[in-house]
Amino acid sequence: MLKVKSGDNHTLGLLYERYKKRLFGFFFQMCKDASLCEDLVQNVFIRVLKYKHTYTEESNFLSWIFKIARNVYYDHFKAAAKNKASDVDELYDLKSSDNVEKEMEQNEKMMLLKKAISKLPDDKKEIILLSKIKGLKHKEIGEVINCSEGNARTRVHRALNDLKDIYLTLEKR
Repeated sequence: MLKVKSGDNHTLGLLYERYKKRLFGFFFQMCKDASLCEDLVQNVFIRVLKYKHTYTEESNFLSWIFKIARNVYYDHFKAAAKNKASDVDELYDLKSSDNVEKEMEQNEKMMLLKKAISKLPDDKKEIILLSKIKGLKHKEIGEVINCSEGNARTRVHRALNDLKDIYLTLEKR
């Protein structure tokens, strides 16, 4: 990123190749629209180029780029109504009846978890995705959402508790 900041814009391609999948996954977990996610990823890198002067050597690049991604996501949905696509059913690999039952049970739990995540408010969904799916540390999450590390830890804890409550409620149905 420091090379991009100094004017070597060709190295932006390397950053794109390194981070496009992580950003796409983040956006896909938020909105479930693959073509929109591709556009949002491109918008992130347009902003990276536009705001390269704001990156500092002391900054954690991952936190910085996810902060941009978060802003791109919210800016998009401020301008347009949300259109969430429904989840696509997963295909089963039918090898043996024991595996089928285990896979079906595991897939049911995953679908239930995805449904529970989708029922969370966007701010809590975002925190779950950043901490558990993207693997950001509390300090990095704090940098992304503009709060202290302790506040980020508290928000992650509360979001997980809410997710647990929603999951258990759905499981009882």
